[in-house]
Amino acid sequence: MNDSILQYEEKMWHLFDITKEQMPDLAEAYYGPVKEAVYSEGSLDIKTKRLISLAVAIQAGCKDCMISQTSKALELGATPAEIFEACSVAVSMGGTLAWSKVLVVADFLRERNIIQD
Repeated sequence: MNDSILQYEEKMWHLFDITKEQMPDLAEAYYGPVKEAVYSEGSLDIKTKRLISLAVAIQAGCKDCMISQTSKALELGATPAEIFEACSVAVSMGGTLAWSKVLVVADFLRERNIIQD
């Protein structure tokens, strides 16, 4: 992990904004009604949905998704223990490949001083 994951996150969100400007109709549809339908209170609370999304992101190997879902889970009050428990579910399904993706989450939490070396 040579580069700062927090710098990567900043660049990621900047590029995300650029792509939303380039595809406004898709951005409005996907990040409007679709996200609102998924990430609203229901049988599961929103924090739980974000933790599930984190496990799915790990399985998919989507670095941007892992960073985003970890950040959003933290904003909703998720603890490191809850985040790593969600990670453990992904590892139970995906083995060492998923575990290697959990390192992105650990690095993100470490750089944010949420966990220590």
